[in-house]
Amino acid sequence: MIRVLTGLSGAKSLPFGVVALFAAAMGFLEAIVVVYLRTLYYPGGFAFPLAPMAPPIYRAELVREVATLVMLGAVARLAGRNRLQRLGAFLFAFAVWDILYYAALKIFLDWPASLFTWDILFLIPVTWVGPVLAPVINSLTMIAMAWLWHSLDRHHPPLSLHPAEWLLTFSGAFLIFITYVRDFTLLILRNWGSGSGEDTGTAGELTRAISQYTPDQYPWWLFITGELLILTAMALTWRRIKRKQKLIIQNKEAFSASGIHPGTT
Repeated sequence: MIRVLTGLSGAKSLPFGVVALFAAAMGFLEAIVVVYLRTLYYPGGFAFPLAPMAPPIYRAELVREVATLVMLGAVARLAGRNRLQRLGAFLFAFAVWDILYYAALKIFLDWPASLFTWDILFLIPVTWVGPVLAPVINSLTMIAMAWLWHSLDRHHPPLSLHPAEWLLTFSGAFLIFITYVRDFTLLILRNWGSGSGEDTGTAGELTRAISQYTPDQYPWWLFITGELLILTAMALTWRRIKRKQKLIIQNKEAFSASGIHPGTT
């Protein structure tokens, strides 16, 4: 595994070890910022319902999240020579960042109490919430996907995914995304409206609903479905490339047995 993560093919690529180090440092930095925020807003320890956040700090948090994605994307851009390599590097960096973020929170705050503890995961485009175990599983899947793509691309460059594999991957990711944003999306739809009639909400009602929100049921069935779709896409990619490799070997053996060398006339 260490050898697999030492670098992408090509001398001009940024080594994966450097990407991992950068992402790990970012994970600890992110955790330190959260330590400050929780000291300010949750002196007794983080828990739902959410404490109201001052608008300037909330806006700063949105900018920080965008900046985090830009930083990970910039490193991924340096780590690959084509789009798929860069996407794999981004997924790898994001996953390492996320796992080390929770590891750092455990060191600094002894939190979370368990992998089933609920957390705020992201704020864009709406607040994401879920048990800590869910993003950790996602991160491990992203590391496995990055490893698979890198390994296959190293032996059979350039690797490309078939449309069905892309469709399965994005469909699975979308289902998982829905599990994270479902609760707050429903809160907005139920408590926000442009009018003042009986069936519409106001900003005050939305704020009050959020201040009373406590997560209860996580749709694990939908999460598992999304994960299975992604893993299926990975399995199809692996099987397709291995079949291609087997066919190449068989053709070489056939040419060798017939005394004809490929490329000769």
